[in-house]
Amino acid sequence: MSKSNNKNAILVLESPWKLDDHDAHRSSVLPFVQGIAKMHGNTEVYCLNFYNKGSFDLALECLCRQKFDNTIVYVAAHGSKTHIGDVSLKHILYRINENSRKFNIKGLMLGSCFAGSKTHLLEALTEDSKLTWCAAYSSSCYWLPGTMLDCALIHSALNIQDAAYKTHEEMQEAFAQAVAPFAPNGIIGTDSEDQFVALSDSLQIVIQPEGRGFRARLSSEDIFERAEIHRYSEEGAF
Repeated sequence: MSKSNNKNAILVLESPWKLDDHDAHRSSVLPFVQGIAKMHGNTEVYCLNFYNKGSFDLALECLCRQKFDNTIVYVAAHGSKTHIGDVSLKHILYRINENSRKFNIKGLMLGSCFAGSKTHLLEALTEDSKLTWCAAYSSSCYWLPGTMLDCALIHSALNIQDAAYKTHEEMQEAFAQAVAPFAPNGIIGTDSEDQFVALSDSLQIVIQPEGRGFRARLSSEDIFERAEIHRYSEEGAF
């Protein structure tokens, strides 16, 4: 297989969803991601399924074959506070960290319920890697709204110019534009006690700009505040 000339890549690692009793691998985030890649252009999409720790490691190894200017990893599966699919969250974060510098992985989207519950893990992963951002949900997440938001974040990340990777503010602005069309108080899922959770309380985004001296920082609150200026207002703030 010849080397791709595209600048960007989205690596999708997905576990079967089984959203209902008849879902024989019918549901997948892949068509949504392919649409984003076609819209953006100059972007490859590679996808493999995983079922356990061994198959996740093999899938990641198979997908990480070429160094692109900007690689985003999208892990999509059912999850809990400790696992995504049948793989521990710590193991997934460790393996992404391990491959980030060699394959220029700049972003990580965890499309999985409760994967953002332990933000200190996301910050630790980001700080010790090539990653400039990592996003996840601290609650359960309804499948279709979550997939649409995941794709909006990935699309915005693909549009970040090289110079914008140098400051927290410019990266926050990019993700603010991604979340702006979504109601911050919209119910995205439920917590561990089955209480409804608003999007702005669930979505966790950690940012670490490129360059010396920057540290990984949970930036969700700042991002949702910035998103307000991109929404229509009767007072003319739009």
